[in-house]
Amino acid sequence: MSTLRSPQQKRSELTVHTTAAGDYESVRHPYEPGFEEAPERATRCDGRMVNEVLQWVDGHPPPGPFRRRFWRSPVRGPWLTAVLGSVLLAGLTVMIVTGLLSYAAYDPLLPGNDATPAHGLLGFYLFDWPTGPSWLYRVTQGTHVALGIALVPLVLAKLWSVIPKLFEWPPVRSIAHSLERLTLLMLVGGLLFEFVTGLLNSQLDYLFPFFFYTAHFYGAWVFIGGFVGHVLVKFPVMVRSLRRGPGQSFRRTSVADTRPEPVESELVATAPAPPTASRRGVLGFVGLSSLVLLGTYIGSVLDDPLRRLTLFGPHDRGNGVGANDFPVNKTAATAGVTPAMTGAAWRLELVGPAGTTRLSREDLLALAQHTHYLPIACVEGWSIGKTWTGVRLADLVARAGGRPTDRLFVESMQNGGGFGAVSLSVDQSQAEQSLLALKVEGEDISPDHGFPARTIIPAAPGVHCTKWVKRITVIDGGA
Repeated sequence: MSTLRSPQQKRSELTVHTTAAGDYESVRHPYEPGFEEAPERATRCDGRMVNEVLQWVDGHPPPGPFRRRFWRSPVRGPWLTAVLGSVLLAGLTVMIVTGLLSYAAYDPLLPGNDATPAHGLLGFYLFDWPTGPSWLYRVTQGTHVALGIALVPLVLAKLWSVIPKLFEWPPVRSIAHSLERLTLLMLVGGLLFEFVTGLLNSQLDYLFPFFFYTAHFYGAWVFIGGFVGHVLVKFPVMVRSLRRGPGQSFRRTSVADTRPEPVESELVATAPAPPTASRRGVLGFVGLSSLVLLGTYIGSVLDDPLRRLTLFGPHDRGNGVGANDFPVNKTAATAGVTPAMTGAAWRLELVGPAGTTRLSREDLLALAQHTHYLPIACVEGWSIGKTWTGVRLADLVARAGGRPTDRLFVESMQNGGGFGAVSLSVDQSQAEQSLLALKVEGEDISPDHGFPARTIIPAAPGVHCTKWVKRITVIDGGA
């Protein structure tokens, strides 16, 4: 007759016991009296051994940047990091807000406008983008891109100031420390991704294999998560460091007299090298670099004469003659729009409750014309104001048998690419300044700027001002 054994009896037949000193004491059989004490004693021993191993690892970091003596700058320290961090806190907050507004400006809740259909809860704040003031998107997106360019030196300086923390050893000490490291990874990784792709997009250099709009959106939320978590953890530390000061007179300390901050911190050099710059010099250099970069770009968001000083805007060069000499991102040739498509045979299809009407350019010019000064503002940050003349979109809605509560769906003749069709909101479709533009500054718009007709929508992103329009469809505003 076989004997049933309990789960405790199914353990290994032999168990090693250790003394308090960790030496082997005996080898005992699980059925011997007193065996029940063995697991608890072994657990205490294992925990002690783990602690000893962790202490040894902590005290023996790998060579190079994992050792504090590797970082020797006497300028680096909590105060300098806090100064840079406080400026970035304000600047990045503005960038986050303007970036979220830029996404809302695309009216992604309307059919066909959303390049991130899986955004889910990330679009919790979305609202109907207004049509006034007409310069709204010009200011928000211009600020977003110009500020992003100006903050590049500050971001690099901040990363330099905290780089020893990126090589902390051991990398993780506790659950709380691991969470802090995770927010740091999200912050730094998201920040670098957003800045690099944003700068490339501002220059129309699409070196990456993904759609900028979608990747920038999701990358932004990774960055925002890391940013918020990092601020919650480090804001009290930043305030304390600012109050404590650098330990020396900021204004009067010379380069030769610059010393490390008199505080215990992993950022402070334990074996400082001779100083080559003062803290005042470092901050002055970073600030001047930011102003220089801002100066090379700010002309892109302003009208003449500063526009002529722009160095950081390659798509602001000779895109037309006369009234059509202003920036363009996508030319007619790039969009696959040929002269045959825009010639005398071109007709605008106006589709609505009254049926389909086909209007030539001459038919459109014979309708009531309206003139407004409106800016074109693109996601790359550049913008320019021009005087446009054309037919009010609201008049086209009425002509197609629509009502003041209806909206429009506008389609382009462009061959492929993004934003070839756009849904306009009711406000955009009915706004006084919303035009199907035929002329700019009194001259016919050129092929590169959308001839024979393009829409101009106040406060809307440039890609929603559709060029080479072929069809306008009136849609029930409640649909």
